[in-house]
Amino acid sequence: MDVFYERILIKQILCIVCTACLFSILFLIYPQDSQSSPSNDLHYSKVGFFDIHVCNWPDRPLFFMTLFSTYNFKDISNIEVFSPDNSSIGQLDLNKYRLFTDKNKKEKRVFIKQFELPIKAKNGWYYTNVKLKDGTTIVAKDYVIIDKLNISKISKPNIERELKSIPKSFILNENKGAQYYQAFIHDKWDSKLIYKTKLLNKPEIHVPDNLLKKGGIYSIQIHARDTNGHNLLGDFNHGSLSKKIEFSIAE
Repeated sequence: MDVFYERILIKQILCIVCTACLFSILFLIYPQDSQSSPSNDLHYSKVGFFDIHVCNWPDRPLFFMTLFSTYNFKDISNIEVFSPDNSSIGQLDLNKYRLFTDKNKKEKRVFIKQFELPIKAKNGWYYTNVKLKDGTTIVAKDYVIIDKLNISKISKPNIERELKSIPKSFILNENKGAQYYQAFIHDKWDSKLIYKTKLLNKPEIHVPDNLLKKGGIYSIQIHARDTNGHNLLGDFNHGSLSKKIEFSIAE
C-alpha cells in the first residue's frame, strides 16, 4: 500500500492572514453534507464530513488545518482528532464555528481548528472520534501525505514596480504540486475585498473589466492547493497561502 500512496504523490504532486481570510478561502471550497456523500468515501459519516490538510502560510511552520461540518451539531458532545498512531492531536472547539443555512433553511455548522504539525508526523489515516450525547462514537477518516506545497507568486506583470497600465491578468509562477488556485484582491484605500476568483485550474488570474482603476493601490493574495475533491485525500491534501502582495497603478 505504501507504494500505492507514493505513486499517488508522484503522479499528482499533491495539496487564510487573519480569520476573515481563513473563512473566505475555506468556504469557497465548502464540502458536501453527509447525505450526498459517496458510500465508499471515509471522510463522510452519518453525522458529518471530516477533512485535515497540511498548510503552508507565510512566516510560520507547516500546520494542520482541520474541519468537521455537520447538520447534527445538537447531538455532538465532543470532536477529537487523532494521528495514524492513535495519539491525540487535539479537540475541536464546539463554541467556534461557521454557520450555513441551506435552501430548506436547515442549519449546518463547520468547526475549524489549526493544530501544530507533530514533530514526527507520518503519512497515514488521520481520523476523528465524534462523540454523541447518547454515548455513541462515530469515526471519519482522511488520508494525509505530509509534504509542503510552496507559496505561489506573481511572475507577470512585475508588481514590485508601479504598473503603467491596468493589468488584464496575473500570471503565476510554476509551482510544483499546485493544480488549483484562488485569488483575493483588496482595495488598499477602502481596506476591503473587491474580488475573489472561483477555483481556477490554471495559474492565470483574469481581472474583470473596470475592477482596477488608474492611481489605485491594491493587494493580491494567492491560495494554492493540490486537489479538488478526492476519495482518499478529501477536499485537498496540501495548501499554501501567500502574503497580501501590494501593487499600485500609475495615474
